[in-house]
Order: sequence, then structure tokens, then C-alpha cells
Amino acid sequence: MHRRHRGLLRGLYLGVCFPLLMAWAYLYFVAQDQYASTMGFTVRSEEAASPVELLGGITGIGGSSSGSDTDVLFEFIRSQRLVRAVDDRMDLRAVYASPGDPLFGVAPEASIEDLLKYWNRMVKVFYDSSSGLIELRIQAFTPEQAQAIGQVIFDESSNLINNMSAIAREDAMRYAANELELAVVRLRLARQAVAEFRLRTQILDPEADILGRMGLLNSLQEQLASAQIDLDILNQTTSSNDPRVERAVRRVQVIETRISEERARFSKADSDATEAYATLVGEYESLAVDRQFAETTYLGALAAFDAARAEALRKSRYLAAYVEPTLAETAQYPQRLVILGTLAAFLFGIWATLTMVYYSVRDRR
Repeated sequence: MHRRHRGLLRGLYLGVCFPLLMAWAYLYFVAQDQYASTMGFTVRSEEAASPVELLGGITGIGGSSSGSDTDVLFEFIRSQRLVRAVDDRMDLRAVYASPGDPLFGVAPEASIEDLLKYWNRMVKVFYDSSSGLIELRIQAFTPEQAQAIGQVIFDESSNLINNMSAIAREDAMRYAANELELAVVRLRLARQAVAEFRLRTQILDPEADILGRMGLLNSLQEQLASAQIDLDILNQTTSSNDPRVERAVRRVQVIETRISEERARFSKADSDATEAYATLVGEYESLAVDRQFAETTYLGALAAFDAARAEALRKSRYLAAYVEPTLAETAQYPQRLVILGTLAAFLFGIWATLTMVYYSVRDRR
């Protein structure tokens, strides 16, 4: 055996065998056993049908998972917010502190950022986006602690989903209530404008008033025709100085004057507001259109508010656990053989690479 061979063996002993021996000693004599608690849950959305839908033969209750909520929940479990919430309830530094096992434990004075990194090592989240199922594996130094941490995670996740549902319902109700309030104000102003118009003009409905005045105008025209006929008869049968002729002429003139005044009330632009019916009708029609639009908007906003309230009562999202946090009986972690095998392959690969580099350089010389 040449000197280079002995050097390679020393490298193998020092770079591969000795670290493996130290790792074996640490894993089997220093590292504490870890117990794993598994659990699984998903976000469910239940929708109860309204009585109208039930009468129509539509299924009363349905369930489905919400993908977006599950995505949020997946990120929440791996977030600092959840770590802080669990730490407030269980004191994670005390749970995971292990002075004799610094590699697999956490320092008692660890910051929240260090605690978050350690949390992501001890709590593994497996998420199936197609089915919306989330599975967790929680590791701790005792099976009771692992199960308790899983239960706290489930409770905090349930609170998150409930808060999200409550916020969504409140937003929908608040938006519908604001729209309804605006519609009520608009309807009140429109009706107030119509009331002011009626008080100012002393007319309840210009169209009905016009119909009445048109009846009066038609009656006056009939009377005018009758008076003119009587006047023609008198002119043919009596002399021009007959008093009856004068009365008939005066009657025709009075009726014609009244007819002219009534017609002027419909179109005279410089007349009083109570006389200019063309202006009154245009103003009243504009107010009527505004009131009709306000009433339609109010009915739509009221229907939307009722629908939003019914929808908030019908739909609910909750966290459904299909696997409760389990209580382990056997310590499965750390996986000592897997760690030693991986470390051996890694160290031997480095030693073999360095050996090949050495011989390559030697051959070039």
C-alpha cells in the first residue's frame, strides 16, 4: 500500500466513517424520540334551500369544498400568525425546548422567526388542490403534546374560517343595506318633490285636471254652437233691434271669450304657474318619471337586501375534520436509519469526488 492509498483511507475514515459514527452516537444516545400526530380536514360549504326552492323540488341541502378557502388555510397553517397563536396557548418554546438535544430542539430564547422555521420542520402540511383536502403531521417529544398541538391548529383554523364567513356575510349585508338606504332617500325626495308640486299648484294630477277642463271646453263649444243657432234663428225671424237679438249676441260673445280663456290656459307661456298647463304637465311628467324610477330602484334594492339576508342565512362554511388528531403510541421520529443512510451517501459521494479529482490532477502531472 502506497502513501497515497493510506491518505485516501485516512480521508475515508475522517471524512465518512468518523462523522457517521458521531451522527450514530448522537441519534441513538442524545436525540430524543419524537411522536407524530396526524389529522386531516377540509373546508365545507353547506347551502340550505329556501322554502320556494323546496316547493319547486330542488334539493334542500348541498355540500362542497371551497378551493380558495383551502388555499388560504394552507398558507395560514404555515404562517407566523398561527405560530404566535399556538405559542400563546401552549408556550411552544417550553414544549419544544430540549437542552440536551440542540439539533432537534429549539432554544428557550428563540425569536418568533426562529420559532417559525422550527415550526415548519415539525409541522408538515400536505395539500391536495384537486380534492381540497389538507393533511397534517405534527411532531413533538410526547404523544400528548403532538395531539394537543393538532387540536389547537384545528381550533384556530376553524376560527379563521368562521371569521372569513362572518366578514363575507357582513360585507354583503352592509352593501345591500347601503343600497337600500340610498334608494329610500331617493324615493323620499321624489315623493317630496311631487307633494311640493301639488301644494304649489293646488292640482293633484294635471292629467286628470286637463281631462276635466277638456270636458268643460267641449261643453262650452256645444253651448256656443247652440247659441249661434239661436242667434241665426232670431236674425231670420226678428228685426235687428229686437232685445232678444242683443241678448243672443252677448251670450255668443261671452261663450267665445270663455272658450278663448280656457284654451289660453293650456299654452300661454307668460301666464301664471296655475294657468300654464303645458308647463305644468311637462314638470309633472318629469317628477312622475323620477318617482317611478325611485320606486323601481327601491323595490330592486329591497329585493337585493332580502336576498342578501336570506343568502347569508342559507350558506355557511365550516371546517370539517375527516381525521381527528391522533395519539401516537410509537416514536417514529427522528428517522435514524434514513438520516444515517442519507448522510453516508452524501459523505461518501464527497469523498469519492475528491478522490477522483486527486487522481485526475495526479495523472495530468
